[in-house]
Amino acid sequence: DTSLAEVNSFSPSMPISPSSMINQYKFEDEPELRDLFITVDDPESHITAIETFITYRVVTKTSRGEFDSSEYEVRRRYQDFLWLKSKLEEAHPTLIIPPLPEKFIMKGMVERFSDEFIETRRKALHKFLNRIADHPTLTFNEDFKIFLTAQAWELSSHKKQGPGLLSRMGQTVRAVASSVRGGVKNRPEMFTEMNNYMETFSQKINVLDKIAHRIYKEEREYFNEMKEYGPIHTLWSASEEDIADSLKGVASCIDKCCKATEKRMAGLSENLLPILHEYVLYSEILMGVLKRRDQIQGELDSKVDTLANKKTEKDLFSEEIGKLEDKVECANNALKADWDRWKQNMQCDMRSTFTHVAKNNLHYYEECLAAWESFLASQTVDLHVEEDSEDRP
Repeated sequence: DTSLAEVNSFSPSMPISPSSMINQYKFEDEPELRDLFITVDDPESHITAIETFITYRVVTKTSRGEFDSSEYEVRRRYQDFLWLKSKLEEAHPTLIIPPLPEKFIMKGMVERFSDEFIETRRKALHKFLNRIADHPTLTFNEDFKIFLTAQAWELSSHKKQGPGLLSRMGQTVRAVASSVRGGVKNRPEMFTEMNNYMETFSQKINVLDKIAHRIYKEEREYFNEMKEYGPIHTLWSASEEDIADSLKGVASCIDKCCKATEKRMAGLSENLLPILHEYVLYSEILMGVLKRRDQIQGELDSKVDTLANKKTEKDLFSEEIGKLEDKVECANNALKADWDRWKQNMQCDMRSTFTHVAKNNLHYYEECLAAWESFLASQTVDLHVEEDSEDRP
């Protein structure tokens, strides 16, 4: 694959390519000491005159000194999770914030309150909070603590204390100005390599995501056909006395294969599809993080250019440049550390996911093979019995 070969010139501290990273990266099995445990469960529907929504119970257990209690229980809706994610991105623009599940699903809003969708979202929200809790920096964010501990009215009050209009306008103007200036002139090579890697990774993970959904769709179609195929043989056996037992045996084998296929589909929907789609979202997040880093770099480049053109304001701009250099260095260090950590988590998830799918597939084919071998063996025995009875006078 030439596209992957082109990014194989990464520095030693970075993975070589998306296709080989799982096999080349070794992980340590040492357990980490945890002091914050979060559970998302008990979805509950709320119907008002204005809207219908779901809340989830968030239970937190901790031994940290900055918490007033060792256990908290609050209820949060999806909008609260969105607020937390936006606050984390605002406070840590160059850290990799875990993705949230999309607000709507492909099938449309009709399915939004089905049990299957609610359970899938619950699992995703549970993973979102625990990824934050396990992050060395995000776990100590003050908004994250408030999210876990504040009652509904307290959280609502805290949300209203966001940045003012002028502050938000200033951030928007800086972002627009940075994008208008074009590419960053002095971007370090490491971040150029990161950007190239993510472009390749995004392409590959999106292809994997589409293929996995296509496989699942085909598997479901095969399953639906097999569900109809088995009963047909059972009905057929009622009108064919001579081969009734054989037809019932075929129906039994099809039923066993049908159940094995259903279990295999459950494994795909629970283990493969969510992980692949999560990393599709991660690829979008990382591209955004790299872009925000470039915006900080672009602001620094702009000040350097301005200093060169305005010698009389040298002292003022030198001070601003010093601050921005510190800010760029902090952003670079934060992103480099978080990049390595994200890589390790992603590679571990991918390895675990595909190993699990492979084991499920192996078990599936063993079940189907055993069903048919048992049936054929029974047919061989019946054939010998019939031949012996015919040979007797």
